[in-house]
Amino acid sequence: MSAKVADHILERLRAWDVDCVFGYPGDGINGLLAAWGRAADRPRFIQARHEEMAAFEAVGYAKFGRRLGVCAATSGPGAIHLLNGLYDAKLDHVPVLALVGQTHRSAMGGSYQQEVDLHTLFKDVASDYVETVTVPEQLPNVLDRAIRTAYARRCPTAVILPGDVQELDYHPPTHAFKMVPSSLDRSAWTALPSPTALERAADVLNSGTRAAVLIGQGAAGARAEVEELAELLGAGVAKALLGKDALSDELPYVTGAIGLLGTRPSYELMRDCDTLLTIGSSFPYAQFLPEYGKVRAVQIDIDPHMVGMRYPYEVNLVGDARATLRQLIPMVSKERAAAGRDWHAQVRANVERWHGVLDRRAGLSADPVNPEHVARALDPLLPTDAIVTSDSGSTANWYARHLTLRGDMRASLSGTLATMGCGVPYAIGAKFAHPNRPVVALVGDGAMQMNGMAELITAAKYRHRWDDPRLVVGVWNNRDLNQVTWELRAMGGAPPFQASQSLPDVPYADFARSIGLTGVRVEKPEDVAAGWRAGLAAEGPAVVEFVTDPAVPPIPPHATWEQLESTAAALLKGDAERGAVVKQGLKAKVQEFLPGGGKRG
Repeated sequence: MSAKVADHILERLRAWDVDCVFGYPGDGINGLLAAWGRAADRPRFIQARHEEMAAFEAVGYAKFGRRLGVCAATSGPGAIHLLNGLYDAKLDHVPVLALVGQTHRSAMGGSYQQEVDLHTLFKDVASDYVETVTVPEQLPNVLDRAIRTAYARRCPTAVILPGDVQELDYHPPTHAFKMVPSSLDRSAWTALPSPTALERAADVLNSGTRAAVLIGQGAAGARAEVEELAELLGAGVAKALLGKDALSDELPYVTGAIGLLGTRPSYELMRDCDTLLTIGSSFPYAQFLPEYGKVRAVQIDIDPHMVGMRYPYEVNLVGDARATLRQLIPMVSKERAAAGRDWHAQVRANVERWHGVLDRRAGLSADPVNPEHVARALDPLLPTDAIVTSDSGSTANWYARHLTLRGDMRASLSGTLATMGCGVPYAIGAKFAHPNRPVVALVGDGAMQMNGMAELITAAKYRHRWDDPRLVVGVWNNRDLNQVTWELRAMGGAPPFQASQSLPDVPYADFARSIGLTGVRVEKPEDVAAGWRAGLAAEGPAVVEFVTDPAVPPIPPHATWEQLESTAAALLKGDAERGAVVKQGLKAKVQEFLPGGGKRG
């Protein structure tokens, strides 16, 4: 039997070292599914519960595996369902390839069942490369180029495969007119700025005495260099959320996350610095960066398309973070650290004070469990090789502020799209990228009801394939779409609109047990640590459900007492008795959280 186009697709994926594809079956990819059967499931087909989850799992696999993620879906609705996960890859700059079925060529243009104009559908999300294979000879170049582009531009790409093309006999391109040959090799390369640009950047960094460094995921491969440079500059280091695992939180000058979900020391670092170096980050919220004209600033980014657009940088260095820093470090003045000694001491003191604030905030009473206590209790229990995923919502606040990343820990969330529903599928993708490491997903009840519960079935299905069976899903059950509720209060000065915000009280732990997983429900603060320990000790995936108080606010780092008082007033409109309690609690928090009882901005 001659090899079919579908056979060659799988063969080519294996040649690119693709070891698994996340997908959902449908007749639009029947040719591929038959080829998988002939190939003895190589690469492995990982069946999600929904195509969106397959795309998220491919993103999680790519993020934590630092390699290409691949997802597959049938024509029509299957292709449409991939979009949200692929947009997550696009906005977070993650290499993902989508293999998408299409109706037969003979039916295209005839309003046939499940016929969708896939080029139009994917032209934005896969704008760097989307192509339809119409003849076998076209295949190698299209597939290779899609993979090479995904890697080079850190983006999603799409290959559209009509059903009849998948089942054609495969013929490689010939040495002939209008044939396009292809090759597999993807040699490593390194981008470096010019020597003149590096000298200009060094002059800027040497000019100040109060340096701030902001890192994102682009600094992940330059941990040692970032640490060395920060110590040379006497700088504090703040982290965009996607860069949370790029540097250890145990370093005393690491101020933690920046932005609305960030820390007070990061806010103070940006407010008071005189020099800024941004490495591998496109953090978008300019109001959390230094005031314009107040500091001199340098940016390092490997993508020329992403430099110079978040802040008026004096020097934009286009290059690989590690290689660029290795060139830049010898140019930093040896006297620079001494000049910034007082600043460095102040940054460290701010960080130490902040940790005390977090301890006190997590220790405040709530009804029934303080959500900050849930994250704070997990922090010391995390294994040093853990992988942590966070969903979007108020849970991301506690993830950003309370988890101390150390050792070889990895962590991520949907940074730019900030989509709900990624926490559990990210965790499953991480388990396939690192089957020998424990994974912990932090998820709110809104995201869990949206699609996390269904994807627990995928975890149950594949748990025996993982060398380390631990996959712990922590669920903050507060019966409220909490982040949106607080945004409504803070931004709109309005009480929550219950018809849109209130959630059913679902027994998540019971559901886990019903499908053969470990399920633990925690309703008292004194049981929180024991709940996490039970999940981490389980011999397989576990759900630990915490019944938490929706009235504990995710206070932004720049908040004033006046702003929080107006938020409490919004609460009073909806529930006078509960609002008064919350207002009192807010004041207690603010007096610890902000200098001078909250009078300082």
